[in-house]
Amino acid sequence: MSKINKNLRYYFLGLLFLAAVFVWYAVFKETRKDLLVAFLDVGQGDAVFIQTLDGKQIMVDGGPPNKTVLRQLSRIMPFYDRTIDAVILTHPHLDHYGGLINVLRKYKVGLILDSGSENDESSGFADYQKAVEAEKSFYAQAKRGMKINLGGGAYLDILLPVINDKNIPPHDAMVVSKLVYKNNSFLLTGDMEDNLENYLLAPGARNLKSNVLKVGHHGSRTSTSEMFLGSVSPDFAVISAGAENKYGHPHKEIMERLEKFETPVLRTDEEGTIKIFSDGERISIAD
Repeated sequence: MSKINKNLRYYFLGLLFLAAVFVWYAVFKETRKDLLVAFLDVGQGDAVFIQTLDGKQIMVDGGPPNKTVLRQLSRIMPFYDRTIDAVILTHPHLDHYGGLINVLRKYKVGLILDSGSENDESSGFADYQKAVEAEKSFYAQAKRGMKINLGGGAYLDILLPVINDKNIPPHDAMVVSKLVYKNNSFLLTGDMEDNLENYLLAPGARNLKSNVLKVGHHGSRTSTSEMFLGSVSPDFAVISAGAENKYGHPHKEIMERLEKFETPVLRTDEEGTIKIFSDGERISIAD
């Protein structure tokens, strides 16, 4: 009997040790000094993960319809974390909403935001809509003028769309937002093309200057005009594209334009997931 009690005692001490390790692991993982913006390597598509100092987590798009986005999230989020505060879909194209279906199925999401456009080119958008309905989260349509407080001095400024209409073509109904944290900012453009860039450049428009520009439409020649790039004047440009994709993204013209403006370029097809940190004053790129 004494031997059994001794074994039970060791077993109990082992459990206490594992519990202590888990607690300290959680504390270590949850200690944050900087805002994180991670441009996930999901192949040919867009997926951006934001985490604030307060622990708020936001997904902007989710890449194509596979589990790549889940694998990338598992490398950034603690294994025990099964909640995401907000999911934002910039527009209903498969390489942006496809991965969000799996995200909505795996994580409990507090807020879902999109443009309201349903003018998708594929039939798969119905699966995204079903996943949204099943999640039973608070749902809203993004609109110019919205400001979403993320806590810790960070907020999302919604620059587009101007109106919500399910029949508007996806690229014309693009959700474009500017993430602001103190004196640093990130311009998240989705697949915005030059017609909407020109709208944002109109007299009296908001200041577009940003430290980081997520280059529109994976580096397509239909985006990132010289006037727009000059107005944003980013310290870094990020291009989310798949390696050797069939579209030829990023296009040569855009790479030459970025070089002309002496803008350092970070590409997911070359570097994988790109993690950028901000302390509110300075931007740093993870090795």
